[in-house]
Amino acid sequence: MSALDLQDRLVKIRNNKLFETFVIAVIIFSALIIGVKTYHISPTWLMVFEALDFAVTLFFLIEIIIRMIAERSLKRFFTKAWNTFDFIIVVASLVPVDESEMALLGRLLRIFRVLRLVSVIPELRVMLNAFMKAIPRMGYVSLLMFIIFYIYAAMGTTFFSKINPELWDNITISMLTLFRVATFEDWTDVMYETMSVYPISWMFYITFIFIVAFVFLNMMIGIVLEVMSKEHEEFDRERGQGEAGEIHWIREHSELMEQRLERMEELLKSLKKSE
Repeated sequence: MSALDLQDRLVKIRNNKLFETFVIAVIIFSALIIGVKTYHISPTWLMVFEALDFAVTLFFLIEIIIRMIAERSLKRFFTKAWNTFDFIIVVASLVPVDESEMALLGRLLRIFRVLRLVSVIPELRVMLNAFMKAIPRMGYVSLLMFIIFYIYAAMGTTFFSKINPELWDNITISMLTLFRVATFEDWTDVMYETMSVYPISWMFYITFIFIVAFVFLNMMIGIVLEVMSKEHEEFDRERGQGEAGEIHWIREHSELMEQRLERMEELLKSLKKSE
């Protein structure tokens, strides 16, 4: 068997849906093994799970080698970020987990093998890409939210520190208390305590909840949904699926038609000149 025939077979294996499903199942099985090993089990079963963990590591090594050969070029393989991520996770999993100095590191790296589900399942990649692209825009909203937290924390320390120093003693503690209020964790108990001294202090909490919980958090959700919608459109366009894929197909073919018409016009003009 020639090298090209071997590459063609490996390409078919890599693109096979059954093989992709099996890889996903092995990743989930690997996560279950890690979870089971956190329980107190007998030494016999521990040896069984160690053997299964070794088999999973060996399978991942074979699978990444298949993908590298099927890519036909190592440079092209490593230009894709998710391939590089998978390669690092697989190679890191080869760290021994016996009672050596690297044992703890090896166990931690095996936990991260669960993240390979993101690289294997395209829909999860779309969601993670959307999250990463939304972070910079969410940062501005978070900065403005921090300013609101800081202002309300300063007000809370000024007015309520004598009522309950455990909740309002300084601005740092006050910000933690406001975070509790923003997450609706027994926030009414905090409010009723201050209302016993300042009856109109309910306005402080209601305005804070309205600004932070209803406005800023919904702004963050809106940013994530907008970016995710764009990522789904890009994903559909790359795969030629959905409305975005159809529009992209029409645009490409219309450009080709325009180029052909331009060539025909140039030919007609050249024929007229020759006559």
